[in-house]
Amino acid sequence: MASDPRILIVDDDAEICQLVARFLEPHGFRVTSAGDGPSMRAALQREPADLVILDQMLPGEDGLALCRELRATSRVPIIFLTALNSEADRVVGLEMGADDYLSKPFSTRELLARTRAVLRRAAPEASEVSEAAPKPAKGRRLRFSGWTLDTGRRQLTSPEGVLVDLSGGEYELLVAFLERPHIVLTRDQLLDSTRGRYAGPFDRAIDMQVGRLRRKIEADPKIPELIKTVRGGGYVLASQVDVL
Repeated sequence: MASDPRILIVDDDAEICQLVARFLEPHGFRVTSAGDGPSMRAALQREPADLVILDQMLPGEDGLALCRELRATSRVPIIFLTALNSEADRVVGLEMGADDYLSKPFSTRELLARTRAVLRRAAPEASEVSEAAPKPAKGRRLRFSGWTLDTGRRQLTSPEGVLVDLSGGEYELLVAFLERPHIVLTRDQLLDSTRGRYAGPFDRAIDMQVGRLRRKIEADPKIPELIKTVRGGGYVLASQVDVL
């Protein structure tokens, strides 16, 4: 990560934008702001951001729609700011591709800590990357148990040739399994593989995501044959994976 990373805050509350800028800038961040979707796009066109802090409740296009748009074209880390506090709201944000979640009103110290943590996870030091870690599966076609995942197009095709829609979170989870078949992956490892999402209050997010993925690829989700649960361990993909 280069010095002075750029943070873009997208919030229609000017006071919050000013508060975030006043607090983060002395800690080595360059902060710019946008009040809605068009302003966000214009700001990103002028200069890419290293992290986007995105309000979920925005005029016009809401934060979830903007998060989905960002995630379709970019890997930029996203932290949601929201006044919505239910677990369902948090999980939806994570599934749309957010890396972390912070409820309003928030502590600026906590925002700083989470900003630093998300940026660290998004750009790990080369020395922290295991030599045995699998190479990214970008632009490849992976075949498993008759299914085919085209990582270039982010498309999953069933053994019958039918395209199956995947959310951003489901896609990344499936890639994590396909890169490490027959290896037990803990929830923490899966969280790290899916953009290192903050685990704290979202420790069941992986379980919910696995359940949704099973409903799409298992013949019987209640008796899974592809993604199996390892008691006390995590999950494992019980299938051979071939690179086409």
